[in-house]
Amino acid sequence: MRPFRAWRELLQPGDYAVMAAGIALCVYAGFNLWRGGAPDGVIVRAGGNIFAETDLSRARRIAVPGPLGTTVIEIEPGRARVAADPGPRQYCVRQGWLTHAGAVAICAPNEVSLMLTGRGGDFDSLSY
Repeated sequence: MRPFRAWRELLQPGDYAVMAAGIALCVYAGFNLWRGGAPDGVIVRAGGNIFAETDLSRARRIAVPGPLGTTVIEIEPGRARVAADPGPRQYCVRQGWLTHAGAVAICAPNEVSLMLTGRGGDFDSLSY
């Protein structure tokens, strides 16, 4: 207990202010700098090739064939998701609605991916 107490006794009131400012900066950056912008379109890939490319202006469903069966992509204004997939673990379905540019859902066993496009995306390309 003595080493911790000795270390704590060395801190000054300004040190606490610097730590609080650092934590506040990290929280601000987490909420404002590491999120994608508003999406404007969807790219659906099957087997590495573009299967469909559309906008997010109206609701629709896209059935994408893959080696294991059909993956169903559901699109609503401003968001998209993988509604159903024949893959064994359903990771892409559990990902839920994608709402930021650059967001991706990959159904690797069925070789299908969904990516939202728009300004402020997190990365430029996707491959698997």
